[in-house]
Amino acid sequence: DLLARAGLGLAPVAGALGGVLLTQLLSRGAQHTVRLLLAGVVVGVVLGAFGDLATMVAPDALRGKQAFMLGSTGFLGWTSVGLLAVGLALTLPLAWRLARVLDALTLGVDSAVSLGLALPKLRMVLVTVLALATGLAVSQAGLVAFVGLVSPHLVRRFVPATQSFTLVASAAAGGSLLLAADVLARSLIAPQELPVGVLTAVLGGGYLLWLLHRRGVA
Repeated sequence: DLLARAGLGLAPVAGALGGVLLTQLLSRGAQHTVRLLLAGVVVGVVLGAFGDLATMVAPDALRGKQAFMLGSTGFLGWTSVGLLAVGLALTLPLAWRLARVLDALTLGVDSAVSLGLALPKLRMVLVTVLALATGLAVSQAGLVAFVGLVSPHLVRRFVPATQSFTLVASAAAGGSLLLAADVLARSLIAPQELPVGVLTAVLGGGYLLWLLHRRGVA
């Protein structure tokens, strides 16, 4: 069981890294935002098509894919917790060491370059760390939407600080939000369980829409 769970965890990580590298190759680096976004959309559509083709070849996998797309913590066990803990222990210290790069980027690209930072290389490292962390988390719980977007916004809103503190606080806030959403998802229609990814999509998407509306008005 441990080897099977480890294999299931490593396969999405490899897929995430492959998708990121292909996107970087098509966009010729991460310095052109529009080109990077368009390349990401193209790679996402193509890989999604391959996933749909796999479910056509093996229809029995459709139920598993549906559960994966909805996002759920119902299948997690101590093995999954161990894998996620290892992933956090590997990626968070790397992100912590690169936090100064993010601090410099808040001053602008020109200011960051003037400080002697090799931005193309550092951006690639940051994107790789992000792909590793995201791929491992998604492989265990599925697509639990908006937690990774809402948590940093909440941290910056209530505790403005440097990027190093924001990284650690966002990780803690994300775990807390997921735990609260999971408890709520298990309680709303008990004894049935609402997929936690659906709940986070509704609540997180609603919060971000409200935030965009408020900033637009302001």
